[in-house]
Amino acid sequence: MNQKELKEFLDAKVKQYNKPKFLESDPIQIPHQFSKKEDIEISGFLTATIAWGNRKSIITNANKLMERLGNSPHDFVINHEKKDLEALKGFVHRTFNDEDATFFISSLKNIYKNHDGLEAAFSIGMEETSMQPAISNFKKIFFEIPHQLRTTKHVGDPLKGSAAKRINMFLRWMVRNNATNVDFGIWKSILSSQLSCPLDVHSGNVARKLKLLNRKQNDAKALAELDKNLRTLDPIDPVKYDFALFGLGVFEKF
Repeated sequence: MNQKELKEFLDAKVKQYNKPKFLESDPIQIPHQFSKKEDIEISGFLTATIAWGNRKSIITNANKLMERLGNSPHDFVINHEKKDLEALKGFVHRTFNDEDATFFISSLKNIYKNHDGLEAAFSIGMEETSMQPAISNFKKIFFEIPHQLRTTKHVGDPLKGSAAKRINMFLRWMVRNNATNVDFGIWKSILSSQLSCPLDVHSGNVARKLKLLNRKQNDAKALAELDKNLRTLDPIDPVKYDFALFGLGVFEKF
């Protein structure tokens, strides 16, 4: 299909999947349990961090993590003392364990106490049409306090070749407008035009079939290629096509 036909096809798929029904089987349902900005962004960040593997397992474990935080993630992050971190003992999702969870809570406390919160921490170093340098900078901030080397693998760094799928997904949740009650639109310092499509096996395979992506690996170079092509379809909101690519891959086995 030509570019006009491709845009019409993908725009139709965005409308099909960018609906509240999408929440029923997607990890974004976890931050939708909250109304306070800081609760939404902290629960969203933690959920996105463990968002790989079986989606039912992701949702189950994200709910368990919220329960361990007393279903009040911001209050726990800001006010916890060392003994409170015992609540995380035994938590595990695949390779993300209680030691990782403990560090994440400690680092988030540092970010809210010393860096004006997650939105501000992600807003440093962003470019006109890219959040990837800002994501790399965020990782430096996130790991500025003492940490185990093993935990660093849970935050992608685009400047070191990672597609940073989970962080790009989290940014979509926070930044895209909430007109359809799926994404939140609670971060105002970042624009949708700066976002990148979360690139994983599903979106990557569909993008290749649609000739939006040639590179075989799902890495930072592939993300840049996909970014460029999606921005020709919609430079204002290129990441909306995440719904189309993901829906075609997961629900339609395209």
